[in-house]
Amino acid sequence: MNKVTIAAVALGLGALAACSKSPEEAQADNIEANAEAAADNFEEAADNAATENEEDVLENTADQLREGGENLAEAVRDNAAE
Repeated sequence: MNKVTIAAVALGLGALAACSKSPEEAQADNIEANAEAAADNFEEAADNAATENEEDVLENTADQLREGGENLAEAVRDNAAE
């Protein structure tokens, strides 16, 4: 696990302990933060890619991670509302 992901998880857990959000909302926020951190890592790798094709693949992966994190967080929130 990379350092950015560990930091994001630690921040998420700290935020959970410090606020009065529902556990589901806190979980959804953590999902989004972790997906964003992972996507940022892929974008950083894309900036250092050796070829344009490799850069495109890494950027697309970052986009998919963000979208997947948003969708999963939304599903957690939706399930909490039921």
